[in-house]
Amino acid sequence: MKQQNFRQFFKRRFKSLGQLSVLSLMALSLIACSKQSDTPANQVHELRYQSLTSVVSLPELAEDLGYLGDLKLKYVGSVQGGPQDLQALTTGDVDVATAFDGAIIKLAAAGIKIKAVVASYGSDDKSWVGYYVPNNSQIHSARDLIDKKVAVNTLGAHYEFVLKDYLARQGLSNDEINQVEFVVLPPTNTEQALRAGQVDAAALVSIFQDKALERGGLRKLVSDTDLYGSFTAGSYVFTEKFIQQHPEVVKQFVTGVAKAVEWTKQTPREQVLARFKSIIEKRKRNESDVLMQYWRSYGVVSKGGLLNAAQYQRWIDLFEKRGEFKPNQVKADTLFTNQFNPYASENKNLADDQRSKEHTQ
Repeated sequence: MKQQNFRQFFKRRFKSLGQLSVLSLMALSLIACSKQSDTPANQVHELRYQSLTSVVSLPELAEDLGYLGDLKLKYVGSVQGGPQDLQALTTGDVDVATAFDGAIIKLAAAGIKIKAVVASYGSDDKSWVGYYVPNNSQIHSARDLIDKKVAVNTLGAHYEFVLKDYLARQGLSNDEINQVEFVVLPPTNTEQALRAGQVDAAALVSIFQDKALERGGLRKLVSDTDLYGSFTAGSYVFTEKFIQQHPEVVKQFVTGVAKAVEWTKQTPREQVLARFKSIIEKRKRNESDVLMQYWRSYGVVSKGGLLNAAQYQRWIDLFEKRGEFKPNQVKADTLFTNQFNPYASENKNLADDQRSKEHTQ
């Protein structure tokens, strides 16, 4: 059966987009053949990937800075969100993908063998996701969102998860939360849809958020950093099969991304923006660099994008609270590895020193 037939099969039989996403990935993974999966490690010289339009991702920055060594990236197309990228990973259309940690957890819970290897983005005091309504909106609380439309970039990812957690924290039941309608819109169209009244609230992030706030007329309802403070929210993932067959390639990738994370933290913003502009011009994808001028941070909190169990446990707890997971169905420490990250040993040494000091006090 062809991939398209599988997609149509599940669309006819499952009304829940969450079920469609997980079950489609499971089915497609059974028939997918990775184009590089059987290639010896020393013959893999490029990684296929997708990226957001008009945005410079950490791997793209790492390659331009020379941090990937002789490993090349091969752009295969634009992507709207993490779940779509994960689907491409399971079908073998890309070698590496990035997604919100909650989406990664759901895929792993469905039995797909993937592993997170380095952080890809997050939220901090410079870059965060806000949920906005027009100034004259009657929406002032979580309960006011019942039966309202909220624009998000994709279903089953960061924007939806965070808002559902907010609604739950404000006392809404699962039935009431399910009455909030999530509308998928590209980030470039979200602000316009909110101002035109096509949706009642909208999630806006970093560059799109700054541009919208410059125009005024919007009011923040809540942000993800209001709920969690600064936190790493997404990760780059490979299939476990790819990692086993090409560990040196994965190491090159993780090392490059980790160094790129630290480069953005240590480099003046003006120089980072100039680099972004140069990258966008050189790759010739008919894009504008306007949005990147609003960039403040990738939001990766940890040094070199190191991963930890806590960043996944937050969402596992939410799944369990909503009855989507059984207790202990998914173990946070099985979802990721820091073995390829050059900052892991440095982090371990710091932790060992701290434990030693505590022991002698």
